[in-house]
Parts: sequence; C-alpha cells; structure tokens
Amino acid sequence: MDSQQQKKSWGGQRPGAGRPGTDSRTYTFRAPAVMADFIDAQPEKTAFIRRCISRAMYEGRYDERLPLGCPVPVSGMKAVSLPFFDLKIAAGFPIPLDNDERSQDIDLLSVLCPCPESTYIMKVEGDSMINAGICSGDIIMVDKSNRNPLESEVAVCEYNGEYTLKHFVKRDGCAWLVPANPAYKPIQVSAADDLSIWGTVTYVIHKPKG
Repeated sequence: MDSQQQKKSWGGQRPGAGRPGTDSRTYTFRAPAVMADFIDAQPEKTAFIRRCISRAMYEGRYDERLPLGCPVPVSGMKAVSLPFFDLKIAAGFPIPLDNDERSQDIDLLSVLCPCPESTYIMKVEGDSMINAGICSGDIIMVDKSNRNPLESEVAVCEYNGEYTLKHFVKRDGCAWLVPANPAYKPIQVSAADDLSIWGTVTYVIHKPKG
C-alpha cells in the first residue's frame, strides 16, 4: 500500500460510511424546503440523519434498547448524577460507609467522557477483544476525535463497510487489525480494502462476572 493510498484510507472519514449492508434498510422521505436546505448544508447527510435518529432513540422518544454496533452520541444524553464516596475501597478489611452525608453527587457522564461532543457509546457483539477486557454485550465509550490510537489502545474501525474492534498496528509498512483473542487471526489490510479509524475506546462498561 503506497503513501497516497494510506492517506486516503487510514484515519479518515468516508462520506456515507455506515453500518453493514447485511442488516440495514433504505428509507426515503420528503422534507419541507427549510428542513431540506438544512440537511443539504451538512457535510455528511447520512451520518447527520443517523445521529439525529440515534439521539431521539436514546432520549426516550422510542422505547428501544441500545442497538448493537449503532453509535449513540453522548452529547444528546441527559446528565446522570450519582452519590460518590471519595474513599479507597478495600479489597481486604472492609471500610464502613455509615454516613450518607459523606457522599457528594457527581455527573457520571462528565467523569466517563470529558469530551462529550466527540464521544459516542456503542454496544459490542463478539469476543475477539476479550483479552483487552471487552466482552460481547459490553458498552464501550468511543472518542471519535482520536483517530490515531496507540497499538495498546482499542480502535473502532470501519473495515470494508463494517464496524470492528481491533488493535491497529503498522509493521514494516503494512497495516494490521489485531484481535485480543488467540482464536482469531490478525487481518492484514491490503490496498484493495476500505479502512478508516472511526475512533478510540476510552471506557468499557460491563457487568461483573458471577
């Protein structure tokens, strides 16, 4: 893959890129002139419309669970305040939390995503990154402004029309998508592949193993 092809493919944003065609449907609709002009002014119309629908779904206008692989913008979410105890939790002898007055309310979203305008959440399907602490069904927070992840970080990549979680590694002039599960083989990115780095995982939310 030459430098021009790398510049075109790695880390960029492809107009119209989205979810895999295997599980998507096409919709057409008519819009008033004012609304149509506003949509036409967007640099990426499909992504803009998809973000608006995702935001509406999460804000409770539709009673739906978070869909697998669908990015939901954090900027449209309501603040979530929870009691916070500024104490170290002991894994040995317990520390009593006997006074609620010692707690303070914090905004959970501001703790998990200091850059809400560029942060999205997604639900994971698959186990190719289990050794990186990401399991199927987990919720991940993705910083879309970081499209140059370190090899130790987990990248959300758009690879040939599909979202995938992998380590993005460049070796000897070649790009690789490396899983964190020995059951899966690394994928070498060829010049014929369509690849862009969509963002970098910043937090993983999952239930503890029972």
